[in-house]
Amino acid sequence: MKLNTKYFGAIEIREQNIIHFPEGILGFEDERQFVIINNEDEQNPFHWLQSVQNPELAFVIINPFFVYPNYDIVLPKSVQEKLKIRTEKDIAIYSIVVIPKDMEKMTTNLLGPIIININEKLGKQVILDDDRYTTKHYIFQQNSQDRSV
Repeated sequence: MKLNTKYFGAIEIREQNIIHFPEGILGFEDERQFVIINNEDEQNPFHWLQSVQNPELAFVIINPFFVYPNYDIVLPKSVQEKLKIRTEKDIAIYSIVVIPKDMEKMTTNLLGPIIININEKLGKQVILDDDRYTTKHYIFQQNSQDRSV
């Protein structure tokens, strides 16, 4: 299937790779089908969550464990049921990245991770009830701290 995108032009995707988000993404509730476009550079941790319906809509995403190895979340039972999650091996976790003009101030949303059942191709953005996380965690926080010393 051909998919038109703003950032990648026309690309070929497999229909079986489409992830269905029954509730959409926060702020984009009408967008319910996405594909993950992996970065060709395996050393680069950033990927894209591209809308299938809207060529203009793509989120930069990252595996939050890459940036915060101690990231620890508990998925509510209701989420596990909605996404048909049976084991941890069923899921992939991503967080949405915001890239401002000053790349050093790049943030990721650890409070609202994207949870995907990779076997069922179901996804949901979950808002955690966990005060350890916010919507804006600096990706290069360690670097900033080093410079301020």
